[in-house]
Amino acid sequence: MTRNPFIAVNARDVLSRHGLDSFEALWALKVDAVDAPNTGRGGWSSVYRLDLEDANGQQQSFFLKRQDNHRTRTLHRPLGEPTFAREFRAIQGYARQGIPALEAAFFSQRNEKGHAQAVLLTRALDDYAPLDEWFERWNQLSSNEIRTLIQSAAALVRALHNADRIHNCLYPKHVFLKLHSDGAGARFIDLEKTRRAIFGQRDLIRDLETLHRRSVEPTRSQRLRFVLAYLGKPHVDAEARAFIGALLRRTAGKGR
Repeated sequence: MTRNPFIAVNARDVLSRHGLDSFEALWALKVDAVDAPNTGRGGWSSVYRLDLEDANGQQQSFFLKRQDNHRTRTLHRPLGEPTFAREFRAIQGYARQGIPALEAAFFSQRNEKGHAQAVLLTRALDDYAPLDEWFERWNQLSSNEIRTLIQSAAALVRALHNADRIHNCLYPKHVFLKLHSDGAGARFIDLEKTRRAIFGQRDLIRDLETLHRRSVEPTRSQRLRFVLAYLGKPHVDAEARAFIGALLRRTAGKGR
């Protein structure tokens, strides 16, 4: 049984134009996967690139995600649910709270002969690049470009934490950034594990420590600039010093 799908207003026309405005059509679509399927959690999950021409002859690009019996279990859903269902709720929650993230174009799920299946379609962020790709050319960027990227990433994480949420898997590859003439843009992806910051600052430090530990290229001064931008401070004061100390203690505990 297929539940009523969510279709974003700005995607309805192009999906309908190509006959892809239903679970069944997107599930049956023949398209090459962008990488090997994830076969954990007792099922499988795959991601595909989808480029569609709209009525104006413009290309609209998406990532199509399909999964079968690929479940996550929580206290609220002890029997499990498709991980894409959880991610879709997170995408919608981020949008309501004004936290920049990937955009959902379509979502639906069904139970088919004992199989929990889900389809999630998100818009491609082709104008952006993940932070780990920016790191690959870090030494080729100007100091102004690096400063802009650092400030944009810090503002993005601060917006998330101000909403009393953590990403909970804050790797550089999950922070998407783009440079433009008047600054930079930033968005989160991969929201499956996001949750409320139920442990207060301890959760915030945990999120930041993951990003700090996984980011090899930035210098100490660049890391300090990130923390100060995150805290909204022009220079180090007692509060910033205490926060940095907590972050470094967490990092030391992780063996960095």
